[in-house]
Amino acid sequence: MSGRIAVVGAGMAAARLAQQLVERGRGDGVTLYGAEPHRPYNRTLLADVLTGRLDAAAVGLPCGAPQVTVRTGREVVAVDVRSRTLTLAGGAEAGWDELVFATGANPVLPPIRGLRTADGGLKAGVHAFRSLADCARLAEDAARARRAVVIGGGVLGVSAARALAALGLPTEIVHQAPHLIERHLDEGAGDALRRALEELGVHTYPGNRARALDGDTRVTGVRLATGYLLDADLVVLACGVRPRTGLAHAAGITVRGGVVVDDRLAASAPHVFAIGDCAEHAGVTHGLAGPAWDQADVLAARLSGAGPDTGYGGSRPLVRLTAGPLEYAAFGETGDAAGTDVLRIADATRGPYGSYKKLVLRGDRLVGGILLGDLATVGDLTRAYECDEALPDDPLHLLTKEGAA
Repeated sequence: MSGRIAVVGAGMAAARLAQQLVERGRGDGVTLYGAEPHRPYNRTLLADVLTGRLDAAAVGLPCGAPQVTVRTGREVVAVDVRSRTLTLAGGAEAGWDELVFATGANPVLPPIRGLRTADGGLKAGVHAFRSLADCARLAEDAARARRAVVIGGGVLGVSAARALAALGLPTEIVHQAPHLIERHLDEGAGDALRRALEELGVHTYPGNRARALDGDTRVTGVRLATGYLLDADLVVLACGVRPRTGLAHAAGITVRGGVVVDDRLAASAPHVFAIGDCAEHAGVTHGLAGPAWDQADVLAARLSGAGPDTGYGGSRPLVRLTAGPLEYAAFGETGDAAGTDVLRIADATRGPYGSYKKLVLRGDRLVGGILLGDLATVGDLTRAYECDEALPDDPLHLLTKEGAA
């Protein structure tokens, strides 16, 4: 397959697609259009950039250069699927033969009173945490702040809170759900994570909702729905993300939660595709790097002609976080659903922050798991999960390195 491939977005999914196209001999004629001034980078490492452990250059991603053209600071503001053109901010136009939406997602700004100033901007001291630019602003503010509150205790919120605490800033997490990272961890793991964070200097308020931000032009505190006031002159919003679909919707492409795609990752308009955080496949938007890369690999095979019949049938994502010395991983079904057997081991004495391990089995198959504090067996377990391997008669041994080896 030949012709011009325009990729709207220059994030993790776009970079993976471009690199895979080059590896399949299809890099010529591929252009990535990114609104940010940076070349593609790994957003999952932003907390390490915030702490100074990594610099911006260290989190860059390969994207098929020099064969692939990466146009940074070039926001696409319109797409015309009939004429197969796109329009950049400033009015310049470019043609395409195949177009891929890899626009990612926007951070969700919660409906909290006092979040914005009279001119509509965020109050001073309030930050999103989604980009390198966000990271730079947050680092500058954190250097002179006294106390921080992170609103949202999901993967991003926990990562941000741990980074702020590592900078020496007293930090608290306010999370509306009953326990931290409830999408991926069960109650036991969430409670173990809470205790570990306390040891690292991060206090948490699960089951609480932030109702308002105090302060006129700069935040001075976070008021909870209970009326309790948390002193803070720095607030990080980590309330999830929403697929960035406005451009596709304006072009007349079918959008629900994300840009709707089929197993070919094709959208509703001819020669248009979507991958990554902005894509909705079989009613699911993942918002994780693993599925985005799975989709990029499938689409690269199709667009390059190397695998024209390759289809995307969904992903088995793994969530993994390293927050300083604290690590956890979760995959698949992590609840105690009917028809499953659960193996669980908790050891408060193992390592500096204890450990929590859980496997969810259906018959002789591993359908999910959680590891917190001790990830020695994560490679063996995720391989058994991803490859749908039959388990040994005594799967409890899989929770020890000796048994998994």
